[in-house]
Amino acid sequence: MQSNSLSTVVRRLCLSFCLLGGLTSGAPALAATTINLSYNGTSDAEKNPVHLFAENFKRLAEEKSGGNLQIKLYPNSMLGEEEQRMEQVMTSPGLNIASFGGIAPLFEEIYVSAIPFMFKDAAAAHEFFDKGSYWQSAKAEFAKRTNTELLAVVEEGGFLNFTNNKQPIKSPKDFKGLRFRAMDPSQIALYESFGASGTPIPWTELYMGLRTGVVDGQMNPTSYIIMGSLYQVQKYLTLANIQYSDQFLVANGEMLADMSETDRRALTEAAQEATVLNRQAIAVAQEKDLEFLAANGMQIIQPDVDDLKAFREAAQPSYIEWLKKQNIDQHWIDKALQDVGLGL
Repeated sequence: MQSNSLSTVVRRLCLSFCLLGGLTSGAPALAATTINLSYNGTSDAEKNPVHLFAENFKRLAEEKSGGNLQIKLYPNSMLGEEEQRMEQVMTSPGLNIASFGGIAPLFEEIYVSAIPFMFKDAAAAHEFFDKGSYWQSAKAEFAKRTNTELLAVVEEGGFLNFTNNKQPIKSPKDFKGLRFRAMDPSQIALYESFGASGTPIPWTELYMGLRTGVVDGQMNPTSYIIMGSLYQVQKYLTLANIQYSDQFLVANGEMLADMSETDRRALTEAAQEATVLNRQAIAVAQEKDLEFLAANGMQIIQPDVDDLKAFREAAQPSYIEWLKKQNIDQHWIDKALQDVGLGL
């Protein structure tokens, strides 16, 4: 018992030292708390919505704490790739914005939030994450498993939508025989439910894969279609609201516990307000993105209500079957579907 108590004391002393940025001779007794925030992507707020979130979060946290909190930004995976950054935020003070690639190895149930065609629009997705029982339970379970807290769902570009270079896709039957780039096995299951096939291709190789015909199409938010210049090698864009495109702000649990109530409130309120600002910015950007893509030769297809229903009815059973194969308990699926008024 003494050993465990001493370990706890030492860990908390180290935590306090790290948060204060260390003490140097001649430094003031009470220094500002510097917290590292790491994430993927460029440090260009116009091209990378995650960086836009980080900039706003930094500004708000520093303002709300009266300068007691200082957020240091590390874009472009400067502190490591997904797995490394998650390990860091689990074991030491800091913040990380993680994609599904960072969250899923620790909490596979996160894939439930990506059930295809679950949200009719952005407002429905926001309601799901702001008030839904699935997300409240997910945050609690994730904290239990990882000693971290999920502080925000960071919108990174609206919804994923289909593109391809063969033919307009308006309904599931238009997929037959096409080859699509997939990011993970769940997307392969999605394409197969439409009669297409999925091939894993890294983002860095996607442009050439589309250009050379290794695959016919892919799915991404409009911001990524522009960022990757995919409009140069794709002709058709289908606005199907496939999956909500998001990442997750993760905070070390002991860091939060050791903060003053004032600083902790400043951090959580900053996360909430930066989330709202990102949503507003992306809603405006969506219109501009579509105008840009149309002006650069893409044909934009908007499925009607019946077509969207057909997409959902074809894709959701296959995706949910894939979730079950990952040993994800049915109660997580039920919670999510109930939150959005669906049932299978």
